[in-house]
Amino acid sequence: MSANIGARLRDVRKRRGMSQRELADTSGISLSLIRKLEQGDREDTRLETARALAAALRVPTTRLMADAREDGAGQATRDQWEPVRRALVIPPAGDDGLEEPTLEGVRSALRHAMPLFSGDRFAELGAILPPLLRDTDLLARHDPDGRAVRTELMQLTGWLLTQTRQFDIAEMALERALDESADRLQAASTVSTQCWLLLRRGRIAQARELATQWADATEPRMSRATPSELSAWGWLLLRASAAGIRDNRPGEAEHALRLAQSAAVAMGREFAPAEDFLRTFGPVTVALKRTENAMISGRPDQVLHLATRIPADRLKPTSNNRNRHLLDVADAYTRTRRYGEAVEVLQQINATSPQWLPNQRYARDIMGRVMGRRRTLTPEMRTLADAVGLPV
Repeated sequence: MSANIGARLRDVRKRRGMSQRELADTSGISLSLIRKLEQGDREDTRLETARALAAALRVPTTRLMADAREDGAGQATRDQWEPVRRALVIPPAGDDGLEEPTLEGVRSALRHAMPLFSGDRFAELGAILPPLLRDTDLLARHDPDGRAVRTELMQLTGWLLTQTRQFDIAEMALERALDESADRLQAASTVSTQCWLLLRRGRIAQARELATQWADATEPRMSRATPSELSAWGWLLLRASAAGIRDNRPGEAEHALRLAQSAAVAMGREFAPAEDFLRTFGPVTVALKRTENAMISGRPDQVLHLATRIPADRLKPTSNNRNRHLLDVADAYTRTRRYGEAVEVLQQINATSPQWLPNQRYARDIMGRVMGRRRTLTPEMRTLADAVGLPV
């Protein structure tokens, strides 16, 4: 958050005729934090806190924010992904004595790497990505088909680096993917990932504008739209809805969500292309995002109600669908003081995606709330606290 958030908070609160205590009671944010922000003793706060304050003040979240950014990864994570960063930044020399890559070989390597991306197997991806990025770069220098493979790999790499909070190099990879996109649907898929990156960085207004612009440009004719066209359009609408709900624009968020629902209905089923899991879209995906919006709006009971109607157990445990949804469910349990059930959900995620969970600050926040309400911790809670990286 910008250091000026306190001044903007104070100005808007006064315009609304609210005292600091009234704002605390209405927003659910502690009076002490509001005082520290307004007095400049605290120069930053979380996006979740800013959204709650903005909702209580009846203004867009961006009214309180300037150039808000969510923190990136810690030093240990940056060190882990340094070989990937170097492979992205430093062009391969091509004279290292290794055999020249072939189109068939690179395509095969990427195809075999796809389950690692969709399965959040970060350790293995960290090992194979540097040579794969090198080979696609060399191939793309003289083969147009090689450039198409590199574009696909750049989008996947940008998605992965966003997932692991490597925001700056994620942005670089996604910009390269967009520049080299061969068609509008591939470009739209990359833009959807860019919007997600912007949301993770707290750049809500920018994400909202980008998603809306591209959704308008890619809207298909429903009567003859292909699954790929419906997926591209639907995901851009979901990003616009996600930005709208975070910016305290519930009407706009709901409108975008309804349009996405119309695309899902036209799809008739969950579209899940094996060659590109990022384009998975359909009625279940929209239902998951509706639940996410309910959690962001502070409606945990609605989250738990909606969750009972979603066949999430039939979804693959990837961060694009089930895991993110289950974090919302765990958060809803926590906020309704059902801490044991929240811990069970977190254990379920940790069992299926142990490399994904530590990269989710949301999971850390949930576990922190659970521990804050408990006098003693069970062994399972201590294990989860270690898994999500809560400080001792």
